[in-house]
Amino acid sequence: MSAKNLKISDDHAGRRLDNYLFYVYKSLPKSKIYNMIRKGEIRVNSGRIKPSRKLQLNDEIRIPPYLIDFDANELEIKIPPSRISEYWKSVVFENSDYIVFNKDPELSVHSGSSNQFGLIDIARVAHENKEIDLCHRIDKSTSGCIVLSKNKRFLRIFHDQLKNQEITKKYQAILMGQFKGNRRIETKIDSSTKEFLHKVQESSDGKDAISEFRLIESLGSFSHVEILIFTGRMHQIRVQSANLGLPIVNDKKYGDFAANKFIAKETGVNRLALHSSFIEFNNRDGVKVTYKAPLNDEFDILLHKLCLLTIQS
Repeated sequence: MSAKNLKISDDHAGRRLDNYLFYVYKSLPKSKIYNMIRKGEIRVNSGRIKPSRKLQLNDEIRIPPYLIDFDANELEIKIPPSRISEYWKSVVFENSDYIVFNKDPELSVHSGSSNQFGLIDIARVAHENKEIDLCHRIDKSTSGCIVLSKNKRFLRIFHDQLKNQEITKKYQAILMGQFKGNRRIETKIDSSTKEFLHKVQESSDGKDAISEFRLIESLGSFSHVEILIFTGRMHQIRVQSANLGLPIVNDKKYGDFAANKFIAKETGVNRLALHSSFIEFNNRDGVKVTYKAPLNDEFDILLHKLCLLTIQS
């Protein structure tokens, strides 16, 4: 059996290769798709490519023979009714173009080897719409605002705004230590290692990461802050906070591990204290719209209990 070519239509032009394949083969594990790309089993216009490659109109994607007869319905993901019910409770807003959702911490956006289904799978079942897709990135450990598109037209509108830095996103976090006043942080972050690089240090790998931190409330040994981000680098807020010597509470990658263990024991909460609280963008008519995602119960527990704790340096 010979390979098959998929031709890219206008609806999918501009999408990343990996995201397009996730859409076409919804039931295939992401790791399997990445493995096929890495091995060269999947090619674009006969050439090897990276998963992040942006597809263009009339591009031809070579699909290996064993996927030609793949029936996604045979592996249709079954979502428990309880998860659908929980989903609807967290919908902040929806219309014919998009959904604004208040994501719980540790809820993955996509399914994977460690989770049977993700937010996208739940939303597609809940709305009976297989066109639903992710508009922007959010860490699995981070809670709060996330926007899902219901159609390709709005997805392109949103992505254009992301590219032009026309979307405003604010986060709330609890930092370990005392933060004072307002502070603009400009750094370079290496996208491969997430290591902090000084602003004055030139690096071909480092990308600009700009955030503005503002104190909301002092909590003794901790600080409740709001962060306005001007760029959307992976782990941007977490890396910058750690570099200030004020890591985010319960950050298992960049945080103070001994302190995190103590906090979890004393508060009963071990979630990352980072929440996407606010997002503003233009709708399809060019009208600016604003949405807020309330803090969840565990974040509130941390706010109330941390002011009573003292962390020894």
